[in-house]
Amino acid sequence: MTPPPTAPALPAAPLTVAAVQSQPVPGDLTANAASGAALVRRAAGAGARVVVLPELFLPAYHPPTLAADPAGTDVTADLARRVADPRLDPLRDTARDGGTVVVVGAAVRQPDGRRTISALVVDRAGEVRVGYDKQQLWSGERELFDPGDRGATLLVDGWRLGLGICYDGCFPEHGRAAAADGAHAYLCPSGYLAGSAHRRDLYYAARALDNTMFVVFANAVGGADPWRFNGGAAIYDPEGRPLARGADTGEAVLVATLDPDALARTRAAHSMLLDRLPDQGLTRSSLTA
Repeated sequence: MTPPPTAPALPAAPLTVAAVQSQPVPGDLTANAASGAALVRRAAGAGARVVVLPELFLPAYHPPTLAADPAGTDVTADLARRVADPRLDPLRDTARDGGTVVVVGAAVRQPDGRRTISALVVDRAGEVRVGYDKQQLWSGERELFDPGDRGATLLVDGWRLGLGICYDGCFPEHGRAAAADGAHAYLCPSGYLAGSAHRRDLYYAARALDNTMFVVFANAVGGADPWRFNGGAAIYDPEGRPLARGADTGEAVLVATLDPDALARTRAAHSMLLDRLPDQGLTRSSLTA
């Protein structure tokens, strides 16, 4: 008889996080790193220890610019997935000075030549590493980028933080894989276009409830059609209710505290992670009516 699965350990203390919505300048990585550092300082001033900035924030999510100037819009990773680009010094300094972990979107040139949409992690010592490469590329992204081949979990102060990027979060399997790895929260830098508010607000709340984990959703905002983004950054509790939510327009820094007691209560009341079957739905029968 197979023993029942055991619940993953919970963090010992709360963690205050921030989800940012902002409008970076297409192609100006230096300016965007500086404005990102200012947003991180703002979040840290409100108590945030982890700050999530939008997808491709550093070069901006603007495919024409990303296609025309890959050398200027990419950062380069070494074999240890470290990024030494001096244009990121403002983020390094701010993370180090404020004791803050920063998750920020970038276009990364990998050592093997692949180009990925990635989440960089700037740690409290100011070191920059590639934390995760987007696995689910959306539409025209496939013409510019290569997909990542594995998930990733970030460990901060006893919290296990699964990493996803935008379209990843549209796939229930991606969030579930993070939860299966013990994630207490799921961090999703994103770039949702105007007209997608219904899906934007549904996907990430659903990933929270599906997996009884917090979700931190950062998003770009503003810009010119057809690359105009719709904000709505949010932090969701483990039942999918917003702890903080941004408007559809304007810059915002949303701060909330992730409470391990709320995580424990939710997982005690809604035990989907423990009750799921190892072969759920894989064995099927067919009926004719």
